[in-house]
Amino acid sequence: MKKLINSVDTILSESLGGFCSAHADIVSRDDEGRFILRRALKAGKVGLISGGGSGHEPLHAGFVGEGMLDAACPGEVFTSPTPDQMIAASHAVDTGAGVLFIVKNYEGDIMNFEIAAEMCGVENLSVITDDDVAVEKSTFSTGRRGVAGTLVVEKIVGAAAQRGDRLADLKSLGDQVNAATRSMGVALTSCTVPAAGKPTFDIGETEMEMGVGIHGEPGRRRVPLGTADEIAEEMVNAILGDFGDGAGEDLLLLVNGFGATPAMELYVLYGSVRRHLEAAGKKVVRSLVGNYVTSLDMAGGSITVTALNEETKQLWDAPVRTAGLRWGM
Repeated sequence: MKKLINSVDTILSESLGGFCSAHADIVSRDDEGRFILRRALKAGKVGLISGGGSGHEPLHAGFVGEGMLDAACPGEVFTSPTPDQMIAASHAVDTGAGVLFIVKNYEGDIMNFEIAAEMCGVENLSVITDDDVAVEKSTFSTGRRGVAGTLVVEKIVGAAAQRGDRLADLKSLGDQVNAATRSMGVALTSCTVPAAGKPTFDIGETEMEMGVGIHGEPGRRRVPLGTADEIAEEMVNAILGDFGDGAGEDLLLLVNGFGATPAMELYVLYGSVRRHLEAAGKKVVRSLVGNYVTSLDMAGGSITVTALNEETKQLWDAPVRTAGLRWGM
């Protein structure tokens, strides 16, 4: 294993320190290193907090800033942050309008955010993201995993919070966007957690894992490596099949890399996915391609489709200024 690190024990702290130094005009880190904070908070605005295990950068810290999150709580690699992190963050971002937690649907994240919600002493509500169609709702006790669709929820709800929407309305909007979002991923290689020093799972040179999770969890099945067109067709069919009649016509398409896939290949996949969607009578009206919700050094990627209406189109287009996403500023 070759990594640009000093020590597996200090990699997260050093990475967050470098991140905050590089983007000091946008974010800061609290004195105890528990969370990443938006540098310019807006008085009277609902505070948006998300978080989860590290290793998915730029999610979540990379989406702290104007038009998205007010704070992000990073756990250790692939490990939920602790309740004290969320409690401290909620106190830091609350300016009198309450706090909305945006939580990926993983058992540890759900449990710790629920504890924080009960103990923080700040008015709060939560949105749970569960966009991964590779997981049937009965597979895990918590149901479907929250994956790259979390970015879409954070962006759209973040824009609504920036314009001054109230807490209950933001909760309703977040639930609506999550319900309109589906994702599915494919892995060509495993990721390697620094502390483990070896790949999370074994996969052959001519194999791929269809429906993999962002922590290297098993997918729907192990299959022979296919072409980009074949991969796109299976994922689009799974997503549209899960939508049923609820997909609508106008779609946001996010093609997301898992960390080790070049942009050249992601755009090949984007072109294939878009052709399959258009052949199904859908219209891609907004697009995003790149490494946004990663899995350390895993090769592969995911596609996320969100059905948009006029309001959510406008909120997606609204200005945003974060380390990982910015336009309109």
